[in-house]
Amino acid sequence: MNDKQTSKNKILNLVKEYVQEYHLTENQFHEGDRISYAGRVYDEEEVCNLVDSALDFWLTSGEYCQKFEKEFAKYLNVRYCSLVNSGSSANLLAFMALTSPLLQDRQINRGDEVITVAAGFPTTVSPIINYGAVPVFIDITLPTYNIDVRVLEQALSPKTKAVMLAHTLGNPFDLKMVKLFCEKHNLWLIEDNCDALGSIYSYGGIEKKTGTIGDIGTSSFYPPHHITMGEGGAVVTDNPLLYKIVNSFRDWGRDCVCNSGQDNLCKNRFTKQYGKLPYGYDHKYVYSHFGYNLKATEMQAAIGVAQLKKIDSFVEMRRLNFDYLNSKLSDLQSEIILPIATENSKPSWFGYIITVKNIEDRNKLVKFLEDRNIQTRMLFASNMILHPCFTQMSENNNGYRVIGDLENTNTVLYNSFWIGVSPKMTSEMLDYMANSIHLFYQNKEENKI
Repeated sequence: MNDKQTSKNKILNLVKEYVQEYHLTENQFHEGDRISYAGRVYDEEEVCNLVDSALDFWLTSGEYCQKFEKEFAKYLNVRYCSLVNSGSSANLLAFMALTSPLLQDRQINRGDEVITVAAGFPTTVSPIINYGAVPVFIDITLPTYNIDVRVLEQALSPKTKAVMLAHTLGNPFDLKMVKLFCEKHNLWLIEDNCDALGSIYSYGGIEKKTGTIGDIGTSSFYPPHHITMGEGGAVVTDNPLLYKIVNSFRDWGRDCVCNSGQDNLCKNRFTKQYGKLPYGYDHKYVYSHFGYNLKATEMQAAIGVAQLKKIDSFVEMRRLNFDYLNSKLSDLQSEIILPIATENSKPSWFGYIITVKNIEDRNKLVKFLEDRNIQTRMLFASNMILHPCFTQMSENNNGYRVIGDLENTNTVLYNSFWIGVSPKMTSEMLDYMANSIHLFYQNKEENKI
């Protein structure tokens, strides 16, 4: 072992001791302590990897990024993974890849339509709108909170090119029916898997992880998600052409496939004709798309490599916590609608969503829980088309289309919220949350609320 590595090991051993002393000491939960819906779950390995990366001072993507991409693809059992700087960037790249001229007649053009839902997170939809394609919104079903597949054929038009959907709070949408619909009409399918890493769906008699059944899948590694890099995301696919296009859009739109710090992988760096450029123009500076710079850094990936080792335990804890809350709240079904897993699925739950049956109860219950230091969240946008960002858009005038009255979407808007099932939560925290919900309805019955 050389002197450099010896010095690094001394530093990392001190870091390990520091984390164990100052990061991993947990205070016992007492009623009234703040319960966040999610948060970072880590130990000394993540911090040591972070410091190891910092000591090397390779600040852009490098060995840790390549290692994460390889191991994440292996975890999902897909051929290709492209690491990016956020889940929203992953959604942007997944969609923009389908606008590439390399896809010929399957290219999404401005004015083409993409089927989605309004009950979700904005960055599932914003790439469609920002490009100039047209989102077509259809309703969801309760209590799965996912797309109503019965309306798919009604949403179809000659301009439809793709379906882009998220697995709501970790609960897979009906992948069998959506996939059959896409295959029947030769449509692309993008799975926004940002809230569902580790979810499983039985497809074709085989259990597959969500994010791998469509043409492209996306993930987010923001702190509340199933694993974290602080910021970070990924795009996965089995399609080599889509992989090439995603990486081009991610890396400034360039045609070259060399990694950072790598030159002339193709051995034709100065020997080809590209467009109207001079013959032999440096391939590293040839651009086949109008791209971005959405790469992740080594420091982010270093954390992700350690997090990925823990993903199975994180997923298992989320499922156990969800089941625990379900059992504790099952006696309140006259007042609230409990969430149900989609048929043929095994969700990796991101949150526990509750829909109150009395519309007047939602805001009162949310305030009651927040006053008791229990963090709550809406189902993101709930109904996207009612938000200020849509006020300048015109329905049915190349802005967006809506199929039906979005009845269940609006039920979520007024009646639903969710609480966490994070691996950080203890049985005492879960009991406190469930007991608080019971207390609200007890007080309501006694006319105290």
